[in-house]
Amino acid sequence: MSETKAGFETLAIHAGTAPDPATGARVTPIYQTTAYVFNDVKHAADLFALRAFGNIYTRIMNPTQAPLESKVAALEGGTAALAVASGHAAQLLIFHTMMKPGDEFIAARQLYGGSINQFNHSFKSFGWNVVWADGEDPASFEKAITPKTKAIFVESICNPGGRITDIDAIAKIAKKAGLPLIVDNTLATPYLCNPIAHGANIVVHSLTKFMGGHGNSMGGVIVDGGNFDWSASGKYPLLSEPNDSYHGMKLHETFGGIAFAIACRVLGLRDLGPAIAPLNAFLILTGMETLALRMQKHCENALAVATWLSKHKNVAWVNYAGLPTDKQHALQKKIAPKGAGAVFTFGLKGGYDAGVKLVSNAKLFSHLANIGDTRSLIIHPASTTHSQLSPEQLVKAGAGPDVVRLSVGIEDVKDLIADLEQAMA
Repeated sequence: MSETKAGFETLAIHAGTAPDPATGARVTPIYQTTAYVFNDVKHAADLFALRAFGNIYTRIMNPTQAPLESKVAALEGGTAALAVASGHAAQLLIFHTMMKPGDEFIAARQLYGGSINQFNHSFKSFGWNVVWADGEDPASFEKAITPKTKAIFVESICNPGGRITDIDAIAKIAKKAGLPLIVDNTLATPYLCNPIAHGANIVVHSLTKFMGGHGNSMGGVIVDGGNFDWSASGKYPLLSEPNDSYHGMKLHETFGGIAFAIACRVLGLRDLGPAIAPLNAFLILTGMETLALRMQKHCENALAVATWLSKHKNVAWVNYAGLPTDKQHALQKKIAPKGAGAVFTFGLKGGYDAGVKLVSNAKLFSHLANIGDTRSLIIHPASTTHSQLSPEQLVKAGAGPDVVRLSVGIEDVKDLIADLEQAMA
């Protein structure tokens, strides 16, 4: 099979997962091991010096993890990928690879609350400073660029608001400034959106969500687009300058289009250690085989629920780009033509109290802090996932006091609507 010519559904099943060479097992085994025997002294030396690729220690890579990386890279159209313990771990390694104390990066304020908290607070311990821009106003990113800026970060479909980002427009700004564009593609998945095709340089996912799809395993991934010149400006010394860890090797010069993924693995993952568990890699691999089928049903159900909510007497507004009346519908058709995803927000006329009551009364919708499950999920962000934000930040992040977030699953949509109806009654 030629992976470059295969369709998405075929890649989701076959990419990266040939029969196991040791046993012939058709399903990738769970390699529950910490370390690997070297062929000889020279083989060991070559692995440690990056003269050869192979397994050394499961903190750095594992034979169950590697097929997962290959599959995600194939689906995203990237050159290489690195799977890690969570989406947050993936973001940590991305910025660790390109940032130094005092550096800045620009992020859209329409982000997952956990990312906002990570960027605003935890990253400050490393001396990395975030500058916020408006994800719905590409010009605001250009205005925020300074000599200290190292990257731009956005979400393709924003959590929790379900807003669509004009990746093409922001990619042009990033390219003009010589900056890498990082796109969190968690809500869209590569089935709905391919950020690299729109000009992104790095793609990041929480594999915990739609990619795994069953709410049973944690994981994150970094996808290298292979389309950024890390040596052009001198701003990324871990990639362009001689590295003391590897006897003066210049990673970008040596590895070219896969250099960023290599650097995240052999510098960030090696030393910071957020490795993905082999069992989790196995479960996510299994979940990804049905990614296309699930995303089709997720989007179909989400559109039906959003349409019903938009006509309900107790609903003040619905933010779902899949609705033909939504102001972002045309942009959705450009960025994510197969659908607007399964996560969106709406507001009840009763405000904060009505939102809390709705969440409390739902029975089929599970009240929990996750998205991307086969099951439908509901949460009131202002009192939970975004509760650390100020009232002003809540509104800017699309998580105001009246906002309720749904992650619509793949159940019978009539049952989902009936549950919302009884909860509001």
